[in-house]
Amino acid sequence: MIYKSYLVEKDLDNFKNEFMLFYGENLGLKDEFKKRIKSNYSNASVQNFSQETILLDKDLFYNEVFTNSLFESEKIFFINNSNDKILEIIEYLETKKHNRKIYFFSDILDKKSKLRTFFEKSNKHGIVPCYLDNEITLKKIIHEKLKNYEGLNQENLNLILDNCDLDRIKLENELNKIISCFCGSKLEKDKLEALLNIKQNDNFNTLKNQALMGNKNLVNKLISDTYIENEKSVYYLSLINQRLFKLLETQKLHKKFSKEEAVNKIKPPIFWKDKPAFLNQLNKWDKDKITKMLKNTYSLEKKLKSVISFNQNILIKKLLIDICNLANA
Repeated sequence: MIYKSYLVEKDLDNFKNEFMLFYGENLGLKDEFKKRIKSNYSNASVQNFSQETILLDKDLFYNEVFTNSLFESEKIFFINNSNDKILEIIEYLETKKHNRKIYFFSDILDKKSKLRTFFEKSNKHGIVPCYLDNEITLKKIIHEKLKNYEGLNQENLNLILDNCDLDRIKLENELNKIISCFCGSKLEKDKLEALLNIKQNDNFNTLKNQALMGNKNLVNKLISDTYIENEKSVYYLSLINQRLFKLLETQKLHKKFSKEEAVNKIKPPIFWKDKPAFLNQLNKWDKDKITKMLKNTYSLEKKLKSVISFNQNILIKKLLIDICNLANA
């Protein structure tokens, strides 16, 4: 059964499905659903598994699902990185009696995916597509979080919105900074610009775009000149992934339309000032290249989230060099 993400986000309590699958490229929205589920089951024990871990030791996972503990009143499960290989586990669980809520999280699943088809056709399980946010959805979040702050005019709102690049995770981080900094005081443009590091973020976007265009000389110069913060590594990676997903979506549309028409049809739209760079990148990146690089960024994301390193900025810089090299391959 398919549910619209905005309806589930509005009131998760209305959805009592035994299993639910959240899939798509919107990492921030999926993280938000995880937070809300934990909040709804505040007394429950949250069990996190990756699909790879489950497939390596199915009995261990089944034991967690079917065994009750004297110290845990309830268990809920998050299964990350799910794809078609987890379907046999789901089908087995359906044959057994248990009272567990299990939430599956996946990246993009195409229409041929058996896992996606299974959930879409099910009458008792739910599936929630998590597409990328647009300006409208993020403006609503900004208004809601900063509704009690004086000075939230259109100029400041656009400043915050433009700085997050339609990335919900980045927006959440920036809003937390704003709330902490401006507590009890008026939002002022100059202070916002300083707080949000506008110039620094512009520099990274320039570096990202030039790497995707394969401009080796400029990339080498920008890598030396651009300050990349360790604590923002996952955010930088998210910006790169967003652009790769956009390019992949446009390449699919290019099968039916010209490149310019395909660019105009993607949602959310490419900003007009970014279209020349995007078209240039589109000429460099075909489906095979994009898919290969997305595998690399996915592997790096897992590494960044699992290993605390003082040299994460070096890993990001190496990735940008790899992107530049692959663009020219």
